[in-house]
Amino acid sequence: MRRLWPSLYVDGLRDIPLSELKARGIDSLIFDLDNTITGWNRNELSDDTVAWFTELRAQGFKALILSNNHAPRIEMVARALDIPFVEEAGKPRRRAYLLALEVLDSAPDAAAIVGDQIFTDTLGGNRAGLMTILVRPLAWREFPGTKVSRTFEKPVLWWLWLRRERGRIYE
Repeated sequence: MRRLWPSLYVDGLRDIPLSELKARGIDSLIFDLDNTITGWNRNELSDDTVAWFTELRAQGFKALILSNNHAPRIEMVARALDIPFVEEAGKPRRRAYLLALEVLDSAPDAAAIVGDQIFTDTLGGNRAGLMTILVRPLAWREFPGTKVSRTFEKPVLWWLWLRRERGRIYE
């Protein structure tokens, strides 16, 4: 069950404590796409998101999109953010996260995965030895299979909301 708990739970990208991550030796962030950076099946980026990624790079962080989606859509978003991507990742398989680390030229203890799903992003990141950052989904519209997994996420989210402070890094 420990593999389902994120290291950090925040409302959104802007709530990620970049200075704390840097102090912990994290220099690489791997991002899920749908409902983390953009709405599900959307290509549009908010000005706020583009500005946040610009600030992320200015602070010296490396970034990458790791998605189970196909290349054309991911490539559009990655190009707009000026970051690399890994398509058809097969999350939560550990291999996907190790490939992302290879592309970023980073080690597991220097990287974090940022995503909105416990059974793909958090589970896979924990299995690969990464710090895991769970964000609230940007929208409720999502892939039908994700709606099913959200039902099983509810007990974990309930525990995180009631037992822990959001925005605090958990050991």
